[in-house]
Amino acid sequence: MQILRTFFCGIDRKDTPTAPIVKVDMPSPDGPRHYLKAVPTQSVVGKRPLIIVLHGSGASAAQVLGMAFPPSPLSVWLEIAEREQLVVVAPDGTKRRGQRAWNDGFAAIASNPKVDDVGFINAIIDRAIAEDDVDPERVYVIGVSKGGMMAYRLAAELAPRLAAFSAVLAGMPVEAAYPPPAIPLSALIVASTADPFIPYSGGKSPYTLWFLAPMLGIETTAAIWRELAGLTKMADISPVATPQSHPTTRAIRYTWRANSSTRQVRLVKIEGGGHAEPSGKKRYPCIFNRFPGRQNADLEIAEEAWSFFKEKRLSAGPA
Repeated sequence: MQILRTFFCGIDRKDTPTAPIVKVDMPSPDGPRHYLKAVPTQSVVGKRPLIIVLHGSGASAAQVLGMAFPPSPLSVWLEIAEREQLVVVAPDGTKRRGQRAWNDGFAAIASNPKVDDVGFINAIIDRAIAEDDVDPERVYVIGVSKGGMMAYRLAAELAPRLAAFSAVLAGMPVEAAYPPPAIPLSALIVASTADPFIPYSGGKSPYTLWFLAPMLGIETTAAIWRELAGLTKMADISPVATPQSHPTTRAIRYTWRANSSTRQVRLVKIEGGGHAEPSGKKRYPCIFNRFPGRQNADLEIAEEAWSFFKEKRLSAGPA
């Protein structure tokens, strides 16, 4: 029975208490918007970091925070929030053809929502600072798939407000509707070499039809942020090996600048992985291994991102 449940439903394990979730409605020039917010139950002296989590296309804020099927590895942020005293916010994209999507700045995708998602996220940051005692020096963004593409746009357009960002299973557009990034940021990029939707070497996958347009290669994208930060080409390379390692996938970290408190760029390359965030606690149904590909378990993506984020500050620069 457990094998069948794992095959069709996956695994959704929680090891520690989670921060409670509330829904927040917000007016915007594009009409009513809303987001989910998790604030830890314990009081804290001082200000809290803010983590903005962006769902993928066809998903939702509820799904990415573990309130809908399938189990989301990014819902581990709720455990981290309670443990580390973070505020976690998950906005919802606007509906397009019945599914929620982002105006992620791919100029060649005519069906992208024509809304100001950058302004929406900017307003969320303002509100979190005003109402939830968020530290403006410690605002971080992480997005998966189309949410990761939106994270790249935010990193380009809201860089003066962000301490670091992470794009998971996502590429930058070849033809962007926003200016190229001009302000260096710490960046965590996570990508899989066998992702059927996001070609590791760039271009456009035939599986994505009209939903995606040509994108830059993952290593080319990492080089853009590395060069913008003024970091050398030499990376610290460290394979990630754990008891949960899948025999057909392997995670390798490439980190430019080893000092965690200054500006860094890190690429986590999942060799043999598919379009699935790495996680040991939140496992997609085994049937998904056939398509969109295998899920790596060498690392927990939310914990990896928090480890990367936690020493970064808006005012910090290269040593």
